[in-house]
Amino acid sequence: MKRIGFLSFGHWTPSPQSQVRTAADALLQSIDLAVAAEELGADGAYFRVHHFARQLGSPFPLLAAVGARTRTIEIGTAVIDMRYENPLYMAEDAGAADIIAGGRLQLGISRGSPEQVIDGWRYFGYTPRDGETDADMARRHAQEFLDVIAGHGFAKPNPRPMFPNPPGLLRVEPHAEGLRDRIWWGSSSNATARWAATVGMNLQSSTLKDDESGEPLHVQQRKQIEAYRDAWKEAGHAREPRVSVSRSVFALVDDRDRAYFGHDTRGQDQIGYIDANTRAIFGRSYAAEPGALVKQLAADEAIAAADTLLLTVPNQLGVDYNAHAINSILKFVAPELGWR
Repeated sequence: MKRIGFLSFGHWTPSPQSQVRTAADALLQSIDLAVAAEELGADGAYFRVHHFARQLGSPFPLLAAVGARTRTIEIGTAVIDMRYENPLYMAEDAGAADIIAGGRLQLGISRGSPEQVIDGWRYFGYTPRDGETDADMARRHAQEFLDVIAGHGFAKPNPRPMFPNPPGLLRVEPHAEGLRDRIWWGSSSNATARWAATVGMNLQSSTLKDDESGEPLHVQQRKQIEAYRDAWKEAGHAREPRVSVSRSVFALVDDRDRAYFGHDTRGQDQIGYIDANTRAIFGRSYAAEPGALVKQLAADEAIAAADTLLLTVPNQLGVDYNAHAINSILKFVAPELGWR
């Protein structure tokens, strides 16, 4: 069995070709797609967070709304850029959203990717300390967030408070029990995957990874997952970790699918640079008739190694089409691969 969810970037654009033309469209359709995916039997509804962009920039109101409208589906992010986050305020928001959802939050966090503006986190009031890079700052924010959501008191209470306090040092409220075990680190390198294992986070690996060996993405990701699990074992954590990979996968079962993706030319990995110094590998898309798709996916070593697959969805095509695309994978592909 394998958990299968969707991952939406929440793009919106005022174009007549888009079904998602405003921020309201993006947010409300994200909720509707999560409801539809749950009804179809999908396991997760995940959302990408980008700032200064016509996408989903503020995740917690959306996660809370999805949590209130659904009952069983996991609700998550992939990922929140920790360069932009106040760890304590984020802990309050995450705790509230997780309680509304009944403990279904699965938060993916990370250093983030290149953004729409230069050093956008500075506009949010964050600056790396002396000797830190922005990546160091993101990992520091992440560690502070993990410490806070563990639920231990750390703040000295006022001896004359407005309201009575519980005994001892105070913690951030509301506290969501178990949330600490449901935090994921979005990793693009083997080194950060091992770091995530050491501090006890689950692993998210996307369709973009640092090119560390010249091998196909799925092979590099499989080795990354192995390195992560080895580090997890060495760290001595009591629980079993979770691992997800993201893929663009479309089963061509009707004329709409063939019109949108039947001529997809991204059937091979691509190489590029995400900044001046980082060579990256961008994963291929999968688009084929169900029988051919099953064979292609069975050969993907990273999907085989992960317990969770996130299907990246073209949200600008609207809720109905994306629900259809998710259902096609659940109905025609997943059973043939032993995922259902």
